[in-house]
Amino acid sequence: MKQRTLKAASLILILSIFTVLLAACGANSEKTAAPVGANAASNAKITLPETLRIGFISANNNKTITGPEGWAQSKGYLESELKKYGVKEFKYFTFPNGPNLNEAISAGTLDVGIYGDTPAINGKAAGLKTRLINITQVNMNAWLVAKADGSKSLEDLKGKKVATSQGSYMSRYLTSLLKEKGLDKDVKILHLLPADAEAALSRGDIAAYAYPTGFGPLLLKKGYVAIDEAANHPLLQGSSLTVVTEDYLAKNPQFPKLWNDLRTRAVKEIRENKEEYFKFYAEASGYPLDVVKASFKIDQWPVEAALPDGLKLIEETKKFLVDQGLAKKDYVIKDWLTN
Repeated sequence: MKQRTLKAASLILILSIFTVLLAACGANSEKTAAPVGANAASNAKITLPETLRIGFISANNNKTITGPEGWAQSKGYLESELKKYGVKEFKYFTFPNGPNLNEAISAGTLDVGIYGDTPAINGKAAGLKTRLINITQVNMNAWLVAKADGSKSLEDLKGKKVATSQGSYMSRYLTSLLKEKGLDKDVKILHLLPADAEAALSRGDIAAYAYPTGFGPLLLKKGYVAIDEAANHPLLQGSSLTVVTEDYLAKNPQFPKLWNDLRTRAVKEIRENKEEYFKFYAEASGYPLDVVKASFKIDQWPVEAALPDGLKLIEETKKFLVDQGLAKKDYVIKDWLTN
């Protein structure tokens, strides 16, 4: 009888210990799950300013951005998602070229800028208080365009005038190309915006013009010829960057992730809907659909915010600008990039 009592007591003790262990495991599971709720609560506390001011380059002054950000804008979720964090008003500002956008940042009238690598890098080197959010587009082509009965090669440009938009990614391409061919001292480069260049070309005021995407293929469609392209010189291709002002970032450190998450969603969507995206781009830019398709490939918009190849490309751009004295001072690209 005693033996049975002891066995029963032992069994009860074992069951008690097992119950305690199960309870402890349950408590640990609850503790493990807690951070998810905590993160959700943390995200819910993010509050952005009521107004977001976005600047970008537009040839036709259209208030719709043409990249993935514009796709998100046209689908409605660029604004609807950010409104969840307190943004009530979105102000879109267009600029004819990058240096003008830099002036707006310097004047304190923008929070975010989307534009070419050369003006963005030069602006930072000149002391513009920006931080890099992402490399939104890579491997942007440029076309060195001449009249059909004009210059046929780079060598034909010797002793003549050419033009492009000063401070743009096309200007870096053109300057680098002429230097590479030993023509930098024999060819004069003038500043002229793309929209004004065709008239100068047709009159013979300039022998060639370095055009960006959209404009380049459009001129070729009209019968002009390309005597060179940046695509033939991979390191001379351009990139489009997105920057945020240091002041806005200091007050809203979560903004880059929110913005990049929206951009990533848009890039994934346009890769699955290429034809629809080309049509959207044509409507937003004002270029014919075939010109848009000739201007770029969808994979030029990377899903990731800053691919190593993209960082390498803008590092090469910065190096050239510093070496040529076009950028006022050197700096580390990775230090410029937001974490």
